[in-house]
Amino acid sequence: MQTRQFPDDLTRYSEFIGVGLISPEEMRRIDRNAQSLGISGLELMESAGSALSMVARGYHAKTILILCGSGNNGGDGMVAARHLAGEAEVFVLWYDSKNLTPLAACQAERMKNCSVHKIRFRCREEVSSHASLFSRADLIIDALLGTGGRGTVREPIRTCIELANQTPAPILSVDLPSPGIMPDKVCAFHRAKTEGAEVYEIGIPILAEIATGPGDLLLMHDRKRDAHKGAGGEVLVIGGGPYQGAPWLSGLAALRAGADIVRIVTPHYLPEPDLIHIPVMGNSISTPDLDTIIPLCERSDVVLSGPGLGTRSHDVITAIASHIKKGVFDADSLKNPLPQAEESLFTPHAGEFERITGIKPEATPRVRAQSIKQAGLPGTVLLKGPVDVVSDGTKVRFNLTGTPAMTTGGTGDVLAGVCAALMVDLPAFEAACIGAYVTGRAGEQITGIYGCGMTARDLLTAIPQVLFGRTSEGE
Repeated sequence: MQTRQFPDDLTRYSEFIGVGLISPEEMRRIDRNAQSLGISGLELMESAGSALSMVARGYHAKTILILCGSGNNGGDGMVAARHLAGEAEVFVLWYDSKNLTPLAACQAERMKNCSVHKIRFRCREEVSSHASLFSRADLIIDALLGTGGRGTVREPIRTCIELANQTPAPILSVDLPSPGIMPDKVCAFHRAKTEGAEVYEIGIPILAEIATGPGDLLLMHDRKRDAHKGAGGEVLVIGGGPYQGAPWLSGLAALRAGADIVRIVTPHYLPEPDLIHIPVMGNSISTPDLDTIIPLCERSDVVLSGPGLGTRSHDVITAIASHIKKGVFDADSLKNPLPQAEESLFTPHAGEFERITGIKPEATPRVRAQSIKQAGLPGTVLLKGPVDVVSDGTKVRFNLTGTPAMTTGGTGDVLAGVCAALMVDLPAFEAACIGAYVTGRAGEQITGIYGCGMTARDLLTAIPQVLFGRTSEGE
């Protein structure tokens, strides 16, 4: 759970709640974040099923057939069955696939003691043997697949859908219609997932949507079993000169965050055998080095510019920007003229933000988010502070992880490296949200060991533990 408290009245933050349709992936993120805030998955399911039963009552049906899959959508239908028992004759035709989600299995157990007709099916023939239930129903509730439905529907679910479509009874779909079914109404929870759905709140806290959390980690892509060397991406770090440790910290952080190959363009070598050092001609990076740097930018998945760069090399960064597919711009690269890659992530603290925009970000997260929108920078911004603010100009997310011990030098370099590695597979906005969350959570772990004696390098071992699910919160 998040250890920092939001320093403002959350009733003023409704402007940052998403509008329009929401993807199943984003909804899973919000559900998981709600659980980290103390709202269990079982509570959310109970609320959803209760809302579904209220909608179903509006049909005044004497006989209700509820079609339940083996996922959480099916669990919602089972909850509704309990609520509707006694008010109508309720039949629950549920798919016993032997792979019920834990929540659906819990609801199946709870349903055993209710006055509903419970009928399991495991194959097409078993569904067909109960075809008369479909013709008898005054209302059919589709809780088969919902947000878990993808691609071609297989048997025996396909037969359920075909039989439902053949009846004159109205069909009420739960959250998202199962593929191929023709519903009369869709009852969605929290946000609509398809056009025309009626939305019902189920008690998800606003912070679960507008703040980062362990649910953001669900947006990451799993690496395939047959992945080869380099599949995790190539990251190029450009920096150093006056502050030599910074690019090396960024590079090591990128490795810890999953990058396979990290090259460091920097004047001075440090003995880090996991990183590939690309030397330059002088004691600072300068325009004669462009012939070396530009081809590296063009071959790299992500380029991180700025850690420890100093004030004398900005012309190099502006010259290479057009050769960068995905770029993270940090520290001394955050100057005007502002460099811009095909896709850019800018990671300023308050002073750097004012330097490139002329806008001094105020203290409250709300006003800082509005400042980012007002600035209209050409990319995603991760504005660092006691509460980090991430925005792409449209979406906004707040990050509450971290501790005051992270004011030590180098933590920003680590954060930039983590974001760079994540941008290999993710858009800049999602990479920034996850990067801020993970780095802050790693800082909390290390602060618990070293207190204010922690160093930026200490973060490196904790980052993969948080990022790749080896902590209880990431599971």
